[in-house]
Amino acid sequence: MFNYLRKRFTSHIRERSRRRARLVSKDGRCNIEFGNVEQSRFVFLIDIWTTILDLRWRYKMTIFISAFLGSWFLFGLLWYVVAYIHKDLPEFNPSINHTPCVENINGLTSAFLFSLETQVTIGYGFRCVTEQCATAIFLLIFQSILGVIINSFMCGAILAKISRSKNRAKTITFSKNAVISKRAGKLCLLIRVANLRKSLLIGSHIYGKLLKTTITPEGETIILDQVNIEFVVDAGNENLFFISPLTIYHIIDKNSPFFHMAAETILQQDFELVVFLDGTVEATSATCQVRTSYIPEEVLWGYRFAPIVSKTKEGKYRVDFQNFSKTVAVETPHCAFCLYNEKEAKAKEKKGYDNPGFVLSEVSETSDTKM
Repeated sequence: MFNYLRKRFTSHIRERSRRRARLVSKDGRCNIEFGNVEQSRFVFLIDIWTTILDLRWRYKMTIFISAFLGSWFLFGLLWYVVAYIHKDLPEFNPSINHTPCVENINGLTSAFLFSLETQVTIGYGFRCVTEQCATAIFLLIFQSILGVIINSFMCGAILAKISRSKNRAKTITFSKNAVISKRAGKLCLLIRVANLRKSLLIGSHIYGKLLKTTITPEGETIILDQVNIEFVVDAGNENLFFISPLTIYHIIDKNSPFFHMAAETILQQDFELVVFLDGTVEATSATCQVRTSYIPEEVLWGYRFAPIVSKTKEGKYRVDFQNFSKTVAVETPHCAFCLYNEKEAKAKEKKGYDNPGFVLSEVSETSDTKM
């Protein structure tokens, strides 16, 4: 009993570790880490726009809040310094005829409030700059210009982050598993993909990459070697009419990397199938890419997808997403090579073949009869 539990636990740990070792997650995120990068981090600050857009929301909002609070407080200090130098503060006991640079600045708190009101153009009308000193006028102009720049950049970054086509890709979903079964007399690997929005993706194109570790004839080990996988739909793999879920399939022929795999050996294989869908968002004309991946445990041999499109009594077409990833077992050859040989055997049965060892000999008939 103890040995049985230990084997089950070991196999479970091995299976979990294998499932984690994938380059692309199911939601399309790349599991890759860069180490010992010789280039300086300064190059990321040069392309600050892309760096800000690629940040996660918590970091982006931290920068957003810090940029505004920091600029308000910095200029609040400068306004306080101007008032201090010009002796406008109450601690200097200014005379009745004294004209301050900024009206009603009594300390650091009021200077901060004036900085906030100036940069966001609130304009309460209680604190204002006078024409008494040019320094205050120059500082007012400088803060107004810098405030517009900060506001445009940060708000533009937030808007660009929200409207990125990457978010549109979240409404494109792939089936949880890929299946292998016969389709139109050929052994195929099938994947189902659906658009959850009614707006279309224009000029959609589907393709795949098979990632595996290969050893070249020269003895070089190539990790994550990429092999092209062609996917097609009945109407072609380009300019898809993506209004309802589609089943894309890859024909397993002699040129396919799946040709030498079988139902009994596919789980022992070490590969990752990454599927890509490129298209243009109809609403924004921005291009987007959706990707997912399948490891051997997620490729079901001898299954097909259950139907999900039906027609209602009102004449509308209904898509039941409850059966989107549901599979049904079907009779399937256990390898592509067997199906190929079976077709060849049936083709030979319909043909006649000459036997080179067969010789036709003529027999002479005699008419003599003995009485």
